[in-house]
Amino acid sequence: MPRRWILPILFLVLGIAAAARQIAQGSVGGAVVLLLLFLVLAVPLSPLPFPKSVSAAEAQRRSQEDGRPIVYWRPGCRYCLRLRTRLGGKARRAHWVDIWRDPEGAAAVRAVTGGDETVPTVVVAGTPHVNPDPRWVRTQLS
Repeated sequence: MPRRWILPILFLVLGIAAAARQIAQGSVGGAVVLLLLFLVLAVPLSPLPFPKSVSAAEAQRRSQEDGRPIVYWRPGCRYCLRLRTRLGGKARRAHWVDIWRDPEGAAAVRAVTGGDETVPTVVVAGTPHVNPDPRWVRTQLS
């Protein structure tokens, strides 16, 4: 199982266990509430809220053709989720690279950040920006 799914699956397993305990105690309503709560916590930690990822090589090729920014991210990163949420529908205008799926993408981020995998790292016109302000990124996508 890829590591990008470990945390969301852990939340789901904990939710199922908590719900089972509530059912054993006779509280079906409490079980449903707990299961929904854990599901709501699991989804943002998964890759589901993000646009489809491409490889770093593909993102660089496409970015050179269309001039759109490249966003390096990873599941479970709250700053990546904050960026994704604040970009709204404009997020699809960028090329997204999941550094946990693409070793070349992780290497590109480490090269920019001095050896760390600090995300989100956004590359605009060949210039990298580590954890930029989401409002600034929105202006780059306009």
